[in-house]
Amino acid sequence: MAWSVWTTLAAAGVLISLTPGAGAVNTMANSIGVGWARSIWGILGQQLALVAHVAIVAAGVGVLVAGSPVLFDVVRYGGAAYLVYLGIRQWRSRPSDDDRDAVPRGPESRWSMVRRGLFVNLTNPKAIVFFLAFIPQFVRPDRPLLPQYVVLGVTVVVIDVLVMWFFFATAATGLRRLTRSPRGQRTVNRLFGGLFVGVGVLLAAVH
Repeated sequence: MAWSVWTTLAAAGVLISLTPGAGAVNTMANSIGVGWARSIWGILGQQLALVAHVAIVAAGVGVLVAGSPVLFDVVRYGGAAYLVYLGIRQWRSRPSDDDRDAVPRGPESRWSMVRRGLFVNLTNPKAIVFFLAFIPQFVRPDRPLLPQYVVLGVTVVVIDVLVMWFFFATAATGLRRLTRSPRGQRTVNRLFGGLFVGVGVLLAAVH
């Protein structure tokens, strides 16, 4: 991949990652709930889904999803329902009784955060359609495709990890002082619960 193409890809990747969405909400919720350092596990789960989306598009399955309204709707409504479920669970989450520490005594396991991050991004079919339109702009069909897909995938993943961890997760640490009291924890839980539900409703409603 030519440097001029790669720099354009990197710039586009930064803008895409900075666009608020379910992944950003999930990252901020993790950062507040279990701390900035441990939030990386949810981010890594989101990257597994991103790699899957790139692989799906590379394999041509994205064309099938984009061209099949029924299949697209099944995945779209499934993803929306999952986000709404996460929002309701976050909204109903009980505050910790220990106001000396913003992190609960029993933090969520790494695998649980990876799995949730994976599902949050994997159940977003619009990502497949987006990559279906995005990837061809940076791939030369007259050159070997695999190295180009590898460069594209690694670039997008690294940028997304940096933006999620050092922008969204860091920004969320400013809200952690609110979680030092049960009332503050309820406020934050309802804030992010509402954001999850809102993203889910938008995913289901916007065509």
